[in-house]
Amino acid sequence: MSESEPIRIPIEDVLDLHSVPPRDVKSVIEAYLEETHRLGMTALRIIHGRGIGVQREIVRSVLAQTPFVADFRDAPAEAGGWGATIVTLRPAPNVGQPGGSAPLLP
Repeated sequence: MSESEPIRIPIEDVLDLHSVPPRDVKSVIEAYLEETHRLGMTALRIIHGRGIGVQREIVRSVLAQTPFVADFRDAPAEAGGWGATIVTLRPAPNVGQPGGSAPLLP
């Protein structure tokens, strides 16, 4: 894979940033939040690691500026503690409705 090709990340309720280059963290978080919201997810965990807190601050800065983020906080100790952030998203309008942004489930 060349450096100019995008990295494909599966959209799940947990995002581990350990494999994301620091220069890309902000854009990855923004894209991840948009996609999870579009898919109708409302509970997420973002693993940024403990380190010196740089990635944690980037993540929380993006979360604070994202209008559909209802809440965020440190994960419980068993889910990463201050090395991960639990995020609650507001429900996306029209998700699961005809013409909405997520497919209807049978």
